Amino acid sequence: MTKMSDRDQAAGLRSLMICQTPQTARVFTIAGGKARVGKTSVVINLAAALAREGQRVLLIDENPCHNNICSNLGLQARFDLLHVINRDKTLDQVMLQGPDNITIVSAMRGIQVLNKLNQDEQDWLIKSFSEFTRDIDVVLIDTAMTGNTHVLPLSLASEQVMIVISGSAGSLTGAYALIKIMSQEYAKQHFLILVNKVDSESEALAIYHNLFMVANQYLTVTLEFMGYVYSDEKLRGATQLRRSVIEAFPVSLASICFRQLAERVSRSSCPDKSPGGVENFMQRLIRMSHLSMENFTV
Repeated sequence: MTKMSDRDQAAGLRSLMICQTPQTARVFTIAGGKARVGKTSVVINLAAALAREGQRVLLIDENPCHNNICSNLGLQARFDLLHVINRDKTLDQVMLQGPDNITIVSAMRGIQVLNKLNQDEQDWLIKSFSEFTRDIDVVLIDTAMTGNTHVLPLSLASEQVMIVISGSAGSLTGAYALIKIMSQEYAKQHFLILVNKVDSESEALAIYHNLFMVANQYLTVTLEFMGYVYSDEKLRGATQLRRSVIEAFPVSLASICFRQLAERVSRSSCPDKSPGGVENFMQRLIRMSHLSMENFTV
């Protein structure tokens, strides 16, 4: 048997590392079929867990200022995505630095005008994101839940969609309706499911099973169970402190759940074969923004 030289071994290791290292940022939309399922809390704490793993995380926030990521972290965004679109500010000037080296962009006003941009404005926005996000590993998008929501375009544009559910009937009904629209109208077939606000693993599995059985009976989709988050007093305490539970109470049950979720997100594949990277995401988002949300009832 021929013995591999040290130089050959080093070259092989370098090739292996290149193959295993993502070349573009992963983009995940965090959505929910009903308000008050804890979606924004999931985004903040998942971001913190990913950052503690060494991931460089960008948060794009579509929510209004009274209930968004910044307000939950005790931050105030002076500028938003609309300032970038209007060329009043650069994307770098709009970025807000959060805890754990997490970067935040307030995007609600910008998302609302995407379908009105001319080609030059579209190119400028895509170029702005492509230049900045070369240093980003993961993008998490917190979608709005208002009556004129853009959940659908944001979800369709993302590489992966994670839907947060709880045990309430409204949460399950809303999640099913959202999955049905995306699968039957726009061929989105793979969805990540996180069960929030549960008291046990068995409760989480039962809630997930209910959604899985209905979706499996009536839709041609794949649901991937991503885990659950305990209904933990420490999580509520961290929210009151305007900090992530990972930072405030690192050994709490909720922190353990979010670290496990971060590991699953890092390992997850993309069966829908959407091209990765923020530039590709922005191009898809601009196309999807021309969809009329008035035609859909979720």
